Amino acid sequence: MTQTSFRASFQPPFLAPLPHLMIEPVVRRALEEDLGLAGDITSMGAIPAEHRSVVTAVSRHDGVIAGLDCAEIACHLVDPKITVTRLVEDGALVTPGTQIATFEGPSRSLLTAERTALNFMGHLSGIATVTAELVRAVAGTGAAIACTRKTTPGLRALEKYAVRAGGGMNHRYSLADAVLIKDNHIALAGGIRPALEGVRATVGHLVKIEIEVDTLDQLAEVLEIGADAVLLDNMTSAMLREAVAMVDGRAITEASGGITPDTAASVAATGVDLISLGWITHSAPVLDIGLDFVPG
Repeated sequence: MTQTSFRASFQPPFLAPLPHLMIEPVVRRALEEDLGLAGDITSMGAIPAEHRSVVTAVSRHDGVIAGLDCAEIACHLVDPKITVTRLVEDGALVTPGTQIATFEGPSRSLLTAERTALNFMGHLSGIATVTAELVRAVAGTGAAIACTRKTTPGLRALEKYAVRAGGGMNHRYSLADAVLIKDNHIALAGGIRPALEGVRATVGHLVKIEIEVDTLDQLAEVLEIGADAVLLDNMTSAMLREAVAMVDGRAITEASGGITPDTAASVAATGVDLISLGWITHSAPVLDIGLDFVPG
């Protein structure tokens, strides 16, 4: 896909922000990791305490922004005297040279917060960007792009937020959100029926049940017993079309396994409801965002 067509078709999603209380502990831990036991000894030694600067965050590439709250919290935790002015919001499309935000305050503090702020913005914006590209690739098919639990430990809420910033959907957040019976569950439970009947007897009435199948025979057995959703794992496009026809609206259909930007459109064309991809959270390229310093 060309960047021009991506820009022309991108529609910023509705995006509810994460609560400050969810973000602050994660950013605080990142700063503690970076500051070590003695703080930013380079900036403290090289820069006079009274020196002030204005810094502009600038995108170096096309992309979708996420993580501005993280950057702002990082700056305020380092030094409450830093003033942050947002020039765009999360979910916004940017091009090379787009100014994202300005940060003004003591130069030492700005330098100390710089790497943590950029790490969060670059990583989360990268996730939002690849998600938006996939959403654009399947536009018009009715299929939604979803993430998985393949997230960086400690960053799940932020990474799933970034998926939403790119226009995607979130799969379950944790093992307690919903039932997802996978191949190992089926093998250890002794088959599809005992696995399904076991969870149905133990979960509450509001909990959805999804089960993974690798073959159409397995799917037929699931449909006989009943489930809210079926995960169609590593199926060819021909198998996916047949599976969708077999389900015939009786369950949500989710395709997963080895799907790439090049194959997402053909998978979506089979009629599945969801396409889930682990790599959009664990392997998305960082969006290159730089900080341009202007001494005060």
